[in-house]
Amino acid sequence: MSIPAIVVMGVSGCGKSTVGALLAERLGWPFEDGDSFHPPANVAKMSTGTPLTDEDRWPWLGAIAVRIGRARAEGKGVVVACSALKRAYRDMLRDGHADIRFLHLTGEPFLIMARQAARQGHYMPASLIASQFAALEPPETEADVIDLDVDPEPPAIVAKAIAALRRRGDLA
Repeated sequence: MSIPAIVVMGVSGCGKSTVGALLAERLGWPFEDGDSFHPPANVAKMSTGTPLTDEDRWPWLGAIAVRIGRARAEGKGVVVACSALKRAYRDMLRDGHADIRFLHLTGEPFLIMARQAARQGHYMPASLIASQFAALEPPETEADVIDLDVDPEPPAIVAKAIAALRRRGDLA
């Protein structure tokens, strides 16, 4: 295995969990939803429509970085869904290693906003999507990031992701 982790990133509602779970299934790797790493205080804050601050996110990102480090130490891959909106957040997940990859799910804001508004049973209200787009630092110059359009159906996105990772030599 050449990479221990693939982080499926992007704003809320872009399909990180759906694409990440499908990708993990195709690769035979475990899937971790970054939402499950949030401390209760973060969930409570988002549930009331309050955007998280950097200070709120550091412990959450640290927990995800520990999970990635465990995959690296075990020599087993993991797919993680995590917004990773800022370069500093992605750097924390990299933790000084160049052996993880990011799949940035991107698309037209109106499409992502419509999907977010239609989502049922999630603690993050659609009202926070604007703060997600405002916080996003597009990874345009980061060599370990692959941009993927969210317009196609999730299985097609996963197929494109696997093809791109194979072209780069990241997957056999």
